[in-house]
Amino acid sequence: MKEATVKSQYSMPDRGSSALRRIFSSWETLLLAVGILIFFLNTQASPYFLDPWNLSDATFNFTEKAMIAFAMAMLIIAGEIDLSVASIIALSSTAMGFAVQMGADTPTLVAVGIGVGVLCGAFNGFLVAVLGLPSIVITIGTLSLFRGLAFIVLGDKSYSGYPESFTFFGQGYVWWVITFEMVLFLLAAIVFYVLLHRTSFGRATVAIGNNPTAALFSGIRVPRVKFILFLLTGLMAGIAAVCLTSRLGSTRPSIAVGWELEIVTMVVLGGVSILGGSGSILGVFIAALVMGMVTFGLGLLNVPGIVMSIFVGLLLIGVIALPIILRRTSNRLRRAGAH
Repeated sequence: MKEATVKSQYSMPDRGSSALRRIFSSWETLLLAVGILIFFLNTQASPYFLDPWNLSDATFNFTEKAMIAFAMAMLIIAGEIDLSVASIIALSSTAMGFAVQMGADTPTLVAVGIGVGVLCGAFNGFLVAVLGLPSIVITIGTLSLFRGLAFIVLGDKSYSGYPESFTFFGQGYVWWVITFEMVLFLLAAIVFYVLLHRTSFGRATVAIGNNPTAALFSGIRVPRVKFILFLLTGLMAGIAAVCLTSRLGSTRPSIAVGWELEIVTMVVLGGVSILGGSGSILGVFIAALVMGMVTFGLGLLNVPGIVMSIFVGLLLIGVIALPIILRRTSNRLRRAGAH
């Protein structure tokens, strides 16, 4: 009894210390520190950065992409990927534009946009989860297919004439400078956090990413989980299409070109392993804020869009390559030390 008490007295401070060490050495904490540094640099780079309305406008740089990134994070953790998300936005927006030409009202437009997104996600999910085809190849194909259909319908034209009430989804404010999109982004973050970290579905997703064969033999319905994940990605792409079309007030087939690169970068920057099996929604949430502040800060400095694309590409290569290089270097040093 006495021995147990003494052991407890010594073990409690160790647990607290190791928990603190884990928090301060985590990827999310490092990312948060980078975000604070970028925020400070932006305040020094432009006197207009701290204006509340400018900060509110800055959220448009990442909220729509981040909503898709949450679903994409779960898909990548399960060992799959969807590169067609930007093309799903284009096809959903085109369908909404066609519907508005037929006289559709706002609720119908929202249903059409989200419905087309879900159908596209189901199409990807059927090919990957049911037929067992590789997701990277399939979604590169549907990337061209969905965007191509939008170009066939619209050509070099555009759809406009959306109802006044439709503009609320992309331009509306819930309170003061808090946009409807920002509220939607926060709700999506909470929902996907609970789904990944607090439910059996989330645990099944991580198990599939670590070892799909072992997950199958342990009773997890792997094809069903993957199909639902593709559905969720299509659903979030449909919601993003509604917000983006509402914000722009028109539809062009080239809408959201290149977004898949930024969304995947957001997910990987958030600490999600590109090989699957690990990652957190909190990391993706902070990564979205960091990328939003970087692009907004560069915009305030009048940096051209092509330079931002180069930056995002280099960032993607860096966050994938750096951990691998560091791990290989560490292994070599350990082997050299052993000899």
